Amino acid sequence: MKKILVVGLGLIGGSLAMALQGFEDFEVVGAVRSQATFEKAQAKRAADRLTFDPAAELPGADVVVLCQDPAGIIAFLEEHRDRFKPGCLIWDVCGVKTAVMEAAGRLPAGVDFIGCHPMAGKEVSGIGNAEGGLFRNTHFIVTPGPGSTREHLDLLGRMADWCQFGDVIVTTPERHDEMIAYTSQLMHVIAVSVCADEGLFSCKGFEGGSFRDCTRVAALDPAMWTQLFTLNAPALCRAVGALEERLGQYRRVIEAGDREALLSMLAQASGRKKQIDLERARGDDVRPSF
Repeated sequence: MKKILVVGLGLIGGSLAMALQGFEDFEVVGAVRSQATFEKAQAKRAADRLTFDPAAELPGADVVVLCQDPAGIIAFLEEHRDRFKPGCLIWDVCGVKTAVMEAAGRLPAGVDFIGCHPMAGKEVSGIGNAEGGLFRNTHFIVTPGPGSTREHLDLLGRMADWCQFGDVIVTTPERHDEMIAYTSQLMHVIAVSVCADEGLFSCKGFEGGSFRDCTRVAALDPAMWTQLFTLNAPALCRAVGALEERLGQYRRVIEAGDREALLSMLAQASGRKKQIDLERARGDDVRPSF
């Protein structure tokens, strides 16, 4: 029997380990660090087998899925670069790709690293919130390495289908980081900026759905998001700067009482939102697999 080693059973890693069980002729082994995570993973039957020692599993692992934070993934690749099984497939779930792919470039020849980013999650974290259906109809972004093989790309595509991802999007690490800076990281910057206001607690009872939607992701993991923001600083700073310009435009027309300009700006933004929602409803945003 072949082996998939999932390193890190948090929300995403735990959900992947659950979703991948039964895939072809693979045993799913989940690697944990704490006794508490071990017990919760065992209770949820999150993997076929659990271990505290991923290093011991690496020489026999045909597929390794790295589900730690960015710094943890980079450190794991550096520490264990000579323990991976020759010809194995390694993929990760990190929200930044350029820095991780650079670290993977130092792996031995014949070890195939393919950067991945499942576009799924919750406001809560940890193995206790993991579920096998977390990835159903979500996007799976893939950034192949320069030596990635057709065999491994096909295997990854079959795993994505088994986990019920809605589609697989193949791109470059640089394009991924540019887009994620806008669609994900900027949204988190907005949410935490709103919640940093000292008036937050004085508005209790006045929060509408728009406020709750805007601030939903503010209850983030500070350590992990510090890594994500700083590792993608150039792209994120460009996105923040562009937003600052647009906010300045809105402030200026509102201060000036320029109703015509404000109406035009609002109509343009509203039209764009309606158009992208229409395209999504038609399935225009769904891309084919490999």
